[in-house]
Amino acid sequence: MSVATTLAFEDRIRRLEDGFLAEHATRSYPAERVAPEPDSPLRTPFQRDRDRIVHSKSFRRLKHKTQVFVAPEGDHYRTRLSHTLEACGIARTVARALGLNEDLTEAIGLGHDLGHPPFGHAGEETLDRCLKERAGRGFKHNEHSLRVVEVLERDGAGLNLTAPVRDGILNHTGSVKPATMEGRIVRLVDRVAYINHDIDDALRAGILRPGDLPAAEIELLGPTGSIRIDTLVADIVENSRGAADIRQSEEVGMAMLRLRKFMFERVYLGATARSEHARVERTMTGLFEHYLVNPEIIPALDPGADDVQKVTDYIAGMTDRYCIARFTDLAIPEAARF
Repeated sequence: MSVATTLAFEDRIRRLEDGFLAEHATRSYPAERVAPEPDSPLRTPFQRDRDRIVHSKSFRRLKHKTQVFVAPEGDHYRTRLSHTLEACGIARTVARALGLNEDLTEAIGLGHDLGHPPFGHAGEETLDRCLKERAGRGFKHNEHSLRVVEVLERDGAGLNLTAPVRDGILNHTGSVKPATMEGRIVRLVDRVAYINHDIDDALRAGILRPGDLPAAEIELLGPTGSIRIDTLVADIVENSRGAADIRQSEEVGMAMLRLRKFMFERVYLGATARSEHARVERTMTGLFEHYLVNPEIIPALDPGADDVQKVTDYIAGMTDRYCIARFTDLAIPEAARF
């Protein structure tokens, strides 16, 4: 399409955003990319970022990465992909209600967990320990998510995403808040989503019973996941409307934090999860040590990286089942499998 068509599309989007977006919303133009490129005549820069993320290999692999339960037998447990989609849908609801940029919110939401390793919390802890022991540096999935989109995707070329999307992905967790209101939505809604859908999965797995949930918090937020999410979203919108930040009321926000603390104690770091940690640690540590001794056998995703980083990139990108298969190849002689 012609340059005139592209400019006409951009002009229309600019006018729409000036008329409908809130004062603190992030505008779609101009696109801030490390490598400048022509804008699309049919999609805003943030829509293009969203599409690049959805079509990436790392996004497709999320469907076989653990959210909480390692290799669950039932079909209805969340994976890292279903968590991503649930969080993204909630975040868009908040963005629309507040008059913020839905395309930016969606792109950040879809990309925020691309760097998560296999086996959920246990996998991240294991990679973190391996890196600290071998290289004096740690592993954080948000930092690796940024590395995925900047360096590892497209065979080392990266996705060339806009600055607000990269900022939102990096700072969806950690000590630094995202620079945009849209990124701050994803940061908060990520917790809203995983706390409530992980309660649902823990109840389904029999790790929790309804009576185990903290009574005061459930009474305030609601008896079911959908009601709690609705309560939390309404509270965020009510307290953030017209403000320069994404906020919760003290009462509801503290109740959510107490519920999150309960989930860490009883589910994420509880006895059932810990029973899996030894197997996860043995599997991932075994692969890490093996590949560190034999770095030539793994794909060179970033030829400029040192061997420790190459091994980290490779293992962090694995799905649960691929990681198990590679460890099985390493640990069990082929003849013993018959």
